[in-house]
Amino acid sequence: MKLLPDEGLGLSIRNANVKIGGKWKARKSFIKTSGNFELNVEGVSISAGLRLGQEPASRRLTASCSSCSSNIDGVRLHVSGSSLGWLIKLFHKKIESSLRKAMNNKICEIMTHSVSSKLQPYLQTLPVTTKIDKVAWIDYSLVAPLRVTAENLDGQMKGEFFNPAHRDPPPFAPPALAFPADHDRMVYLGLSDYLFNTAGLVYHKAGVLKMTLKDSMLPKESKFQLTTKFFGRFLPEVAKVFPNMKMQFFFGTASPPQLTMSPAGLVLTPTLEAQAFVVFPNSSLVPLFLLEMSTNISLEVSARSNRLVGKVKMDKLLLKLKHSVIGSFPVQLLQSIMNYVVPTLVLPKVNALNDSAMRGGILISSVFKR
Repeated sequence: MKLLPDEGLGLSIRNANVKIGGKWKARKSFIKTSGNFELNVEGVSISAGLRLGQEPASRRLTASCSSCSSNIDGVRLHVSGSSLGWLIKLFHKKIESSLRKAMNNKICEIMTHSVSSKLQPYLQTLPVTTKIDKVAWIDYSLVAPLRVTAENLDGQMKGEFFNPAHRDPPPFAPPALAFPADHDRMVYLGLSDYLFNTAGLVYHKAGVLKMTLKDSMLPKESKFQLTTKFFGRFLPEVAKVFPNMKMQFFFGTASPPQLTMSPAGLVLTPTLEAQAFVVFPNSSLVPLFLLEMSTNISLEVSARSNRLVGKVKMDKLLLKLKHSVIGSFPVQLLQSIMNYVVPTLVLPKVNALNDSAMRGGILISSVFKR
């Protein structure tokens, strides 16, 4: 097999030999005869070109036979087990020549038919989208025909997360990918931040990047409590207006998280919102204040054995008060609380996702900077 520039693949077989043994029989008028035969086909050479393309509608790979040539050096036939074998041997040279010509004419016909009737239908069954979960699918169909040079076979795949119920084009374009100049590896796979940012967009629009934090979710040994009495230490007005009540925090993304890639690793810049509520005895919620939280999350990726590994580092959270029903207050008073909540309760949620990711060959650990 070799690469054919601007076309596809060249397939060739040189000096192959085929040996066939079996039984034969013949009948002419009242004469019937049968016996055994041994057929040796020697020096079989086949050369075929496989043109690789793209089906516009499904964006799947296509294949067709663009050229074919064949040659058989010789055919030797040995007949035995028949009383008329001596008669057949008189014509075996002509028989061998006829068999050689017939088989040689059939090779390319069968090759072309096999590509169109077997290989091409098989390529049309290969999936170009895969379901990730109940929200997201991933599209890895071809966006352009394969590019073939004398050394490389390059394919451009879409690499895009989408929601099949509401598939809208992303508001950003994929960047160009640059590969190493040297090609000492057999296979290279390139991923851009477009893939990850389409995932953030899909999950944000679906409203799944949310989390509700209740007092019952806190560890029993925790000194931090989601009550107005505890928050009254920092914000006296909370305990004054709503004495001895439970609280809840609602965390979510204010906008789709953006990820950028660099030689040093991945950097994620999410903007989160934390809405604080007071829980009344009848379970109704009354909003207290809304915080905007921004941070940088970096991911250093490396390889270990047969899996990718990474380490997540989160910088200090930056808080901003967006709305409050208890009046303005310095958000620095809540800094230590959020520094506890995020690494203790939010990052474990990420690590829980890692458990399933590990089955796919990915392992991530996290570090939080206070």
